[in-house]
Amino acid sequence: MKDNLAKMFALREEFMHAIREKYPSSYPEWPVDVSKKRSQKALRDSALKGVEEMFEALQHLKNWKTHKKKGSVDFERDEFLEEIVDAFNYFFAMLVMLGVSPEELMEAYEAKNKKIHERLVGSY
Repeated sequence: MKDNLAKMFALREEFMHAIREKYPSSYPEWPVDVSKKRSQKALRDSALKGVEEMFEALQHLKNWKTHKKKGSVDFERDEFLEEIVDAFNYFFAMLVMLGVSPEELMEAYEAKNKKIHERLVGSY
Protein backbone atom coordinates (compact mmCIF):
# COMPACT_ATOMS: atom_id res chain seq x y z
CA MET A 1 0.00 0.00 0.00
CA LYS A 2 2.83 2.41 0.86
CA ASP A 3 4.22 2.35 -2.68
CA ASN A 4 0.85 3.04 -4.34
CA LEU A 5 1.30 6.81 -4.34
CA ALA A 6 4.72 6.51 -5.95
CA LYS A 7 3.27 4.07 -8.48
CA MET A 8 0.48 6.51 -9.35
CA PHE A 9 3.03 9.28 -9.89
CA ALA A 10 5.16 6.98 -12.06
CA LEU A 11 2.21 5.86 -14.18
CA ARG A 12 1.12 9.45 -14.76
CA GLU A 13 4.63 10.56 -15.71
CA GLU A 14 5.00 7.58 -18.04
CA PHE A 15 1.79 8.59 -19.80
CA MET A 16 2.89 12.22 -19.98
CA HIS A 17 6.09 11.15 -21.72
CA ALA A 18 4.12 9.00 -24.17
CA ILE A 19 1.61 11.70 -25.00
CA ARG A 20 4.33 14.32 -25.37
CA GLU A 21 6.16 12.02 -27.77
CA LYS A 22 3.03 11.72 -29.91
CA TYR A 23 1.90 15.34 -29.41
CA PRO A 24 4.99 17.43 -28.62
CA SER A 25 3.07 20.53 -27.55
CA SER A 26 0.89 18.66 -25.04
CA TYR A 27 3.18 19.28 -22.05
CA PRO A 28 6.14 21.57 -21.49
CA GLU A 29 9.45 20.12 -20.32
CA TRP A 30 9.22 19.44 -16.62
CA PRO A 31 9.83 20.43 -13.97
CA VAL A 32 8.41 23.68 -15.27
CA ASP A 33 9.70 27.16 -14.51
CA VAL A 34 6.66 28.67 -12.81
CA SER A 35 7.85 32.18 -13.62
CA LYS A 36 7.14 31.48 -17.31
CA LYS A 37 3.72 32.18 -18.79
CA ARG A 38 3.60 28.87 -20.72
CA SER A 39 4.30 26.92 -17.53
CA GLN A 40 1.56 28.67 -15.61
CA LYS A 41 -0.84 28.11 -18.51
CA ALA A 42 -0.01 24.37 -18.57
CA LEU A 43 -0.58 24.11 -14.81
CA ARG A 44 -3.80 26.07 -15.02
CA ASP A 45 -5.07 23.97 -17.93
CA SER A 46 -4.36 20.75 -16.03
CA ALA A 47 -6.12 22.08 -12.95
CA LEU A 48 -9.18 23.09 -14.94
CA LYS A 49 -9.29 19.73 -16.71
CA GLY A 50 -9.12 18.01 -13.32
CA VAL A 51 -11.98 20.15 -12.01
CA GLU A 52 -13.98 19.37 -15.14
CA GLU A 53 -13.49 15.64 -14.51
CA MET A 54 -14.67 16.12 -10.91
CA PHE A 55 -17.83 17.78 -12.24
CA GLU A 56 -18.32 14.80 -14.55
CA ALA A 57 -18.08 12.55 -11.48
CA LEU A 58 -20.65 14.69 -9.67
CA GLN A 59 -23.10 14.16 -12.54
CA HIS A 60 -23.38 10.56 -11.34
CA LEU A 61 -24.77 11.70 -7.98
CA LYS A 62 -28.47 12.12 -8.64
CA ASN A 63 -30.01 11.94 -5.18
CA TRP A 64 -28.54 14.90 -3.34
CA LYS A 65 -31.31 17.52 -3.45
CA THR A 66 -32.87 17.79 0.01
CA HIS A 67 -36.08 19.31 -1.36
CA LYS A 68 -36.70 16.54 -3.90
CA LYS A 69 -39.11 13.91 -2.61
CA LYS A 70 -38.30 11.24 -5.18
CA GLY A 71 -34.68 10.66 -5.94
CA SER A 72 -32.92 8.31 -8.27
CA VAL A 73 -31.43 5.28 -6.60
CA ASP A 74 -29.27 4.56 -9.64
CA PHE A 75 -25.58 5.01 -9.11
CA GLU A 76 -22.90 3.84 -11.51
CA ARG A 77 -20.05 3.39 -9.05
CA ASP A 78 -17.53 2.25 -11.69
CA GLU A 79 -18.26 5.25 -13.91
CA PHE A 80 -18.07 7.60 -10.91
CA LEU A 81 -14.72 6.12 -9.90
CA GLU A 82 -13.41 6.38 -13.46
CA GLU A 83 -14.17 10.12 -13.50
CA ILE A 84 -12.42 10.54 -10.14
CA VAL A 85 -9.37 8.74 -11.56
CA ASP A 86 -9.44 11.07 -14.57
CA ALA A 87 -9.42 14.04 -12.20
CA PHE A 88 -6.55 12.59 -10.17
CA ASN A 89 -4.58 12.09 -13.38
CA TYR A 90 -4.77 15.79 -14.21
CA PHE A 91 -3.88 16.75 -10.63
CA PHE A 92 -0.95 14.30 -10.65
CA ALA A 93 0.18 15.83 -13.96
CA MET A 94 0.32 19.24 -12.26
CA LEU A 95 2.44 17.81 -9.47
CA VAL A 96 4.76 16.07 -11.93
CA MET A 97 5.13 19.29 -13.94
CA LEU A 98 6.04 21.12 -10.73
CA GLY A 99 8.61 18.49 -9.81
CA VAL A 100 6.74 17.46 -6.66
CA SER A 101 7.67 13.97 -5.49
CA PRO A 102 5.29 11.48 -3.87
CA GLU A 103 7.23 11.97 -0.62
CA GLU A 104 6.85 15.75 -0.79
CA LEU A 105 3.11 15.41 -1.42
CA MET A 106 2.80 13.03 1.53
CA GLU A 107 4.70 15.42 3.80
CA ALA A 108 2.43 18.30 2.74
CA TYR A 109 -0.63 16.09 3.23
CA GLU A 110 0.47 15.06 6.73
CA ALA A 111 1.28 18.67 7.69
CA LYS A 112 -2.15 19.84 6.53
CA ASN A 113 -3.82 16.90 8.25
CA LYS A 114 -2.14 17.86 11.52
CA LYS A 115 -3.27 21.47 11.08
CA ILE A 116 -6.91 20.58 10.48
CA HIS A 117 -6.93 18.24 13.48
CA GLU A 118 -5.48 21.00 15.64
CA ARG A 119 -8.31 23.25 14.46
CA LEU A 120 -10.82 20.75 15.79
CA VAL A 121 -9.52 21.12 19.33
CA GLY A 122 -8.97 24.86 19.01
CA SER A 123 -11.47 27.61 18.41
CA TYR A 124 -11.39 27.64 14.61
